[in-house]
Amino acid sequence: MAQPTAVEPRAAEPRAAEPRAVEAAVGESGAADAGATEPDGAAGVELGGLLRALRRRADLSQRGLAARAGVPQATLARIESGRAGNPRFRTVERLVRAAGGRLAIGAPDAHGPDLPPDEPVPVPFVPHDGMRDEAGRRYPAHLDVWEVHDPKDWPGAWWAEWYKLRPEQWPRPVPAATYQLNRRYRDRRRWADRIRREVVIRRVVDDGLPATCWRFVAELPDGRLLGELRAHERSPRLQYGDLIDAGEREIVLDGILVTMACRRLGIGRRLVEALTLEMERAGILAAHAVAAVGGVDLLLACGYRLARERPWKLCLDRTPPGSRRRWWRS
Repeated sequence: MAQPTAVEPRAAEPRAAEPRAVEAAVGESGAADAGATEPDGAAGVELGGLLRALRRRADLSQRGLAARAGVPQATLARIESGRAGNPRFRTVERLVRAAGGRLAIGAPDAHGPDLPPDEPVPVPFVPHDGMRDEAGRRYPAHLDVWEVHDPKDWPGAWWAEWYKLRPEQWPRPVPAATYQLNRRYRDRRRWADRIRREVVIRRVVDDGLPATCWRFVAELPDGRLLGELRAHERSPRLQYGDLIDAGEREIVLDGILVTMACRRLGIGRRLVEALTLEMERAGILAAHAVAAVGGVDLLLACGYRLARERPWKLCLDRTPPGSRRRWWRS
């Protein structure tokens, strides 16, 4: 197996819509090609897989990395496919540096017994390295590849609305896999995946809130707030009188807010699910809410039902006429 400590990625300049660093280990399953072997039989570095992994992290195509490193694209293609038996060290170094990595050569205990070793951070292999197209070729390493099960998974069919047709009416068969070429969409997809992995939902219990007020927040590990749910308890006896047991309680949702950039990532649903789980722990069986527009679909997806009454959305707005903030309050 390749020794992943041979290459360490540098912290590249992050774009606004993607994570700063990758913190995953190189696994055995990531190596698709046999690496070069040393004369004594020891396993060498699986250079092709590492270069593809670095290209993916830097979001560079073969042509882009070759141009940045000043190396012919054909040379890079031979190295990545394993057809370059013994590439020159200088060529490898230029490719690694151009992809934002660093070539490290060291020995055990080089820093002494009391000093922590300066271990390189491993780069994850390309997750779709084992997938092939109809011609048996690898998919581009710097793109995100996913399997296509129906037209909804294939961007090429969205504009034509194939998903409204029966399979026998599709103009052509859908491919086995696909990828997104648009850089902006690709960055957004990776950023959204990172947010879904890192966001944490928790209930705030030490914020000076009354015992009947419930607050849940969705935040990143660095403390950035992405969403919030607020609710309060009420006694059904206020509405039903002595017909309801005095010990019964129910929840009223005051509001669910998710920052605009993180909507449609499932954060609102996770907030509602956290509230439902906390209700079960507290023995509360009912929750009420008045929603509008997208909030109705969110609550229906979380198990809520439309009440037989007809609620109306009310708003008090004393914004002066002609104010720039008035357009979104209507």
